[in-house]
Amino acid sequence: MLFDVSMEALIALALFMALVLACALQGLAASGHFPRADQPASGVAPLILFGTIALVALSLAAGSVAALRLLPWYAAVISGGLSVLLAPPVLQAFPDRFVDGRGSLLAFAATGAVLALSLVCLLARAGH
Repeated sequence: MLFDVSMEALIALALFMALVLACALQGLAASGHFPRADQPASGVAPLILFGTIALVALSLAAGSVAALRLLPWYAAVISGGLSVLLAPPVLQAFPDRFVDGRGSLLAFAATGAVLALSLVCLLARAGH
């Protein structure tokens, strides 16, 4: 065989790519949600915005650490970069009503958290 890749590495690679994509999608969606200076932010909207940003940052950090223990660094860099490049066209596939609403922030942040948890569990199972 030319490439000797374990199933564990392929699963980790797919999870990491999906994690980076979800985090990039959340970042792109969040960029349109910041309140303007002439309109005061009130209610639950700022809590959702900044809470999901914090959740995505923690998820990306935990998932990246787990992925880098399971994958070679060059595979993580290439796959993460590809996911970031794919984020804008993927986000355009969603309806504007979803992207402009709070649902996109919550959905992408929750997806990122689940994917990061999956990577951490995969790392724990592998015993690294």
